[in-house]
Parts: sequence; structure tokens; C-alpha cells
Amino acid sequence: MGKNKIGSLLATLLVFFTMAFGMTGKASADDNSLLKIKEAGVLKVATSPDYPPFESQTTINGQSQDVGLDIEVAKQIAKDLGVKLKIMNMDFGSVLVAIQTGKADMAIAGLTPTDERRQSVDFSKVYYTGGQTFLINKKDVKKFKTAKNLHGQKIATQTGSLQNSLAKKYFDDSTLSSMDKTPDLIFSLENQKVDAVGIEKPVAQAYVAHNKNLAMIDAGYPNDAAESGKAIAVAKGSTALVNAMNQSIDKIEQHHWTDKYLKEAGKYVDDNAADTSMMRYWHYFYNGFLNTTLIAVIAVVFGILLGVLLVLMKLSAWKLLAWPATAYIEIVRGTPMMVQVLLVYFGLGALINMPALVAGIIAVALNSGAYVAEIIRGGINSLDKGQKEAAQSLGLSKVDTMRFVILPQAFKNIWPSLGNEFVSVIKESSIVSIIGVTDLIYQLNVVRADTYRGVAPIVVVMVIYFLMTFSLTRLLNHIERKMNHE
Repeated sequence: MGKNKIGSLLATLLVFFTMAFGMTGKASADDNSLLKIKEAGVLKVATSPDYPPFESQTTINGQSQDVGLDIEVAKQIAKDLGVKLKIMNMDFGSVLVAIQTGKADMAIAGLTPTDERRQSVDFSKVYYTGGQTFLINKKDVKKFKTAKNLHGQKIATQTGSLQNSLAKKYFDDSTLSSMDKTPDLIFSLENQKVDAVGIEKPVAQAYVAHNKNLAMIDAGYPNDAAESGKAIAVAKGSTALVNAMNQSIDKIEQHHWTDKYLKEAGKYVDDNAADTSMMRYWHYFYNGFLNTTLIAVIAVVFGILLGVLLVLMKLSAWKLLAWPATAYIEIVRGTPMMVQVLLVYFGLGALINMPALVAGIIAVALNSGAYVAEIIRGGINSLDKGQKEAAQSLGLSKVDTMRFVILPQAFKNIWPSLGNEFVSVIKESSIVSIIGVTDLIYQLNVVRADTYRGVAPIVVVMVIYFLMTFSLTRLLNHIERKMNHE
């Protein structure tokens, strides 16, 4: 599994800075990893529920629940430790960052304990070994009888995954590409954008079982078993926790529970695939809509307040106020929002424990404030200087002049630009899904993974976003007309 290269690089840089400033905890210096969990009474587990049968979500008694092999393993570990289990869903590229920054106690997300990953985290023993395969279109079975026939062809894998590394190593003569999500890979394969998709055997089997147009061939990699093992990641130096997890894994192996877990996960996969209508998942989209709306509304309100403060500081004659405001605006506008979201959640979150939703709102509001400040500044500069002089001639102070004369006229002039910012916030806030905020994009990926449908969930979310932005635009235009008639 993996996410896009930029996201992985940013996550790596974030970990580096948090480690540099001492915000990743002290597990390596003083191993109290197990004691902390037992004292808290909660085992926090980071995962990414878009990779059935390892982890996914399904509807049980009208409620969304995490299911899959990895979830059952985590439940057994929590049971053996005598603590409650707390699942923390997020983008796959963030699960290792979550344990390195102390947001989670362990990460279980179909992780392969590669040497590269061992440099920054510790792993349990392997709890499951599957195998590597290629998915192809069924009509190409005669053309690609074995993996050897894929040399020189177009092969796609998930970015940052083990499959991606193996393809680069053994198929360097092929045209290789990578994508963020497994459903995107399958969609590209079905539309013949690529000839094959490198994927793990259990995941491939699930897709073949529920998609009559797909077939599976063995990858034939050397040391396949050794390179396909799945393990649980924890913070570096968490020896006590690793030992406890290994005891649970030994119990699972002794009772052969892995087969039972996979069988149960297969039932959920079958249930999800049996009814793939979007109406079945209406509550997923509804919850995503509510969270997206909540983030946008709160972020816009606080963004405007912050923007006013920043522009007043920037226009101040006091350089001690102007310079920090200018620096803040330039930094925020000069860096991707994804970096800011990761920094707030994992960086600031290492000092102040906050839910993903709160961190997402803060990050979007901080980002919006910088852009709103520049919009307001442009509105103020567009006013005739005579307005300020007339106000001062009437005896108004600088504060009253700005409050009662300049800002009201500036807001009237910049209302269309502010409206565009509101619409942008609704759409751009989708980036918060990388830290597990259950907005529309997050729910989109969950539904795609559960239903094995690549297009229908996208269309539903697109319609919802359009209705949101269209309604908001009509409302803003109505307010603008009323302002112009005053």
C-alpha cells in the first residue's frame, strides 16, 4: 500500500522535523510503551480502511464498522492486553507518521517490514504471509499466460508499496506507473490504460471474485514469501510492546485464527459486493457532507477573522506587527495545504492531543486566513484615499476610520472574491482526508474499496460537491445584489 510520492516525502520530512525538535516521544530512551497503554486503558491503532480483506469498512446494524484481517488481529492484541481498542482511520501514507509522533500506539495496515521502514519504526513478527500477483483483464489471459509475458508492457502499482519496489526491481524493462489508491489502479486496468496491476494475492482474489472481467497470474518473484509478510509497526524502541504483540501473534498462529479472520473478512467483502447500489451507502455520503460543511463553515468564519487581523497587522506602521503578518501570509501561501494539515495534526498534535476533525478545521482556517488577508488588503487599496481623509476631517480616529468607513466599503468591493474563497475552501478542504477526517473524499475512497466500483461513487460525490457550491454561489450572489441596492 502507499500514497503519492509527494505525500510520502512530506510525511517523511514532517517526521524528521518533529524528531529534530523532540516531539516524537521518548520510547527509545525509556521503554514505557506497554505501561502507557495499560495505564490509559486504550490501544490506539492507526490503519487505512481501503484495502480489503486486510482492512475495510462495512455497515452493521446501520453503523459503519471497521472489519478485516488486520482489525481482528488488533482486537486480539487489545484483548490480551486487557484494554479497549481505538481504531484511528487515516490515509495509508500517514499511519507510520502517526506512531512516530505519538498519535497512535501501533500501525496495522498490510505493512511489509522492509529494511527501509525498519530504520524509523520497529516491527512485530510476521502475522500473515500472502504472495504477490498481477491482475490482468480476463480477455488478455492468453496473451499474458505468466508474469514473464509482462516484460515490456505497462505495469501499474500503488505508490510507495512493496509491489512498486518489486516491479522496479524485476520489471525495469517495462513501462511502470503508480497511483494513490487501489481502486484507481483497477479502474485504469479495466479501461486498458495499463496491462497489469501488481497487487497482493488476498486483495487480488477479492477483486477477481467480484469482477468477472479480471484475472490473476502469479508474479513469480524470487523470495516471494519472505517479501510478502505482514507485520505491525510501533515507535522505535518499544520493545515491551513488541514482545506483547508477538505473544498475541503466537496465540493466533497456534489456534490458526488467521484463516478464520480471512474467512470472516471474505464474508464482509461478499456482502458489500452483493449490493453495490449507492443508496446503500447514503449515510457514508451524508456524514461526509456534514463534516465537509462543518469544516468549510468554521474555517471560513475564523479565516475571515484571522484575515482581518493579519491585514491590519500588515498595514500597521509598526514593523513588529507588519513583519510577522507578512511572513505568515507568504509562508502559508507558499506551501501546500497538505503540508499544513500534516504539520497541525502530527506536529502540533504531538504537543496538544486533538481529534483529526479539529486539526483539519484549524489547518484549513489558518490557510484560508492568509488568502482572505490578501483579498481584504486588495479591497482596502482599491478605495479612494479621499475616504480616509474625509473620515479624519470629521474627527474619526484611525481605528474608527478603519472600522466604520474603510472595512465596510472594502468588504462590499471584495465580496465576489470572498465568495470565490468560500467555494475554494469547500473543495480544497478535501485534503483533510489524509489524516482520517471523514469528509466526502474520505467516504468516497471507503465506498470505492467496499463496492469495487470505480466510477459510481465518484459521480455521487461530484454531484454533492456541485450542489454545495452551486447553492452557496446562488446565496452569495443574492447577498451581493442586496448590497449593491443599498
